Amino acid sequence: MRINEDTLLEGEKVVLVPYNADHVPRYHQWMCSPELQKLTASEPLTLEQEHDMQRSWREDDDKCTFIILDKQKWADPSIPEQECMVGDVNIFLTDPSDPSLAELEIMIAVPCYRGKGLGKEVTLFLLFLEFTSTGVHKLGIQKFEVKIGLDNKITIAMFKKFHFQELSISEVFREVTLGVTVNEALQKHVFGNMDFMLQREYGKARDIRQAPFTPLSL
Repeated sequence: MRINEDTLLEGEKVVLVPYNADHVPRYHQWMCSPELQKLTASEPLTLEQEHDMQRSWREDDDKCTFIILDKQKWADPSIPEQECMVGDVNIFLTDPSDPSLAELEIMIAVPCYRGKGLGKEVTLFLLFLEFTSTGVHKLGIQKFEVKIGLDNKITIAMFKKFHFQELSISEVFREVTLGVTVNEALQKHVFGNMDFMLQREYGKARDIRQAPFTPLSL
């Protein structure tokens, strides 16, 4: 989705940036993992197919994706952005008759980053930004749904803390669907002090980060 192609979101633990071609090789490496294929219900793709998929994410009007970066690594300009990647978050508009409904998917691909609160911060970002008038992708989303494997108790518990309610259970696919409506009641119970959250232009931030270091002359 082009509406978020120059949006960077910075929190306490993560930085969210648009999924671009430079990220594809690392992403493709992740998705060669049978574990991640199973967790995301994905089929293995070739690198060329992955590049086609990235272009689709950028251009399609019903999809929006961000790459999740480790903020601590990203703050060090000597570390290439691709090496800061730890996962991604996807938003799908799933019902053409209801553009206010979207499905949310969060993947922490690097195992050592799981269970450290990154998914929680990403979820808080997206719910907060949809509530505010300056929503990052301005989709007008009011209802989010997530599909989670029944065995993934930790993730289910995390979303329930954000007031996601159980909508249905599929014994065939072994997953539960949870949903939440983004409104003032959610703001009252979920959102605290969000001053730590920054929104910037991705292109400018990337250029500054990649600029060569010039020592001061005495």
